[in-house]
Amino acid sequence: MMKRKARQDRKHAVYMMMNTQTGEFYLGITVCAQQLKKALKVRFQKHVRRALTENKDWNLCRNIREHGADAFEVEVVEVLRGRKPAHARERELIAELHPSLNQY
Repeated sequence: MMKRKARQDRKHAVYMMMNTQTGEFYLGITVCAQQLKKALKVRFQKHVRRALTENKDWNLCRNIREHGADAFEVEVVEVLRGRKPAHARERELIAELHPSLNQY
């Protein structure tokens, strides 16, 4: 019996990180294997760790340092199959919604 080739087009989530104090938000994508909530939590933690340890001067990092991680809520905007469609949709949403925290 032949083993099937693993799928290469895994699910990706377009997510929004909203600063509940200022209304500013960030749009991003992440791969979600089995558990979507866990994938979002890990991705959010990565953003926070980068903001606190790498001293990046990006809008999102400055916002996290200024307001703290507790000021943010993360929610799924859309789930898509495949990396390319997810990146394309993220770019469309950024162009449409102009999230201020996506700017560097």
